[in-house]
Amino acid sequence: MSTEQQRPEWRDVLERCGLHVLESTSQDGPPVRSAIYAVTGFEVEPVASIPTSSPGAIAELDEKWHFHASRVSLYDDNGEFLVLPPVSGGSEIGWVRVRDTIGRNLPSRIAGVTGSPEFLAVSINGSHLCAASVEEYDYWVVLHEFS
Repeated sequence: MSTEQQRPEWRDVLERCGLHVLESTSQDGPPVRSAIYAVTGFEVEPVASIPTSSPGAIAELDEKWHFHASRVSLYDDNGEFLVLPPVSGGSEIGWVRVRDTIGRNLPSRIAGVTGSPEFLAVSINGSHLCAASVEEYDYWVVLHEFS
């Protein structure tokens, strides 16, 4: 069996999104369940909300996600951060350290590969989360700071 045949699907998905996998799993992120709850909890308020029906909605999501990710220093100096693989079972895989080889339009790149722009990313030190989610008729950008 070749190395390509042994490659996990989630790794291929990340790489097709323009994310170079640096470490298969990282212990530096916050607890996965806490991160998911920070995005999906009942009282979550987005920092940006874009109606999915508006013209250019995905481009606006790209712009707002990157603006807020930059504002909280999600990426380190090398463009590295942690991400939950945006695949079924991604939460069981856990945080993966990646480098964004493109540096723009990440939500739409993820949507182009997976069919949805939803994903959770945190800074290398695990303190800042910036996520894109789909909520009924809107795209949301959610920020959260872990203590």
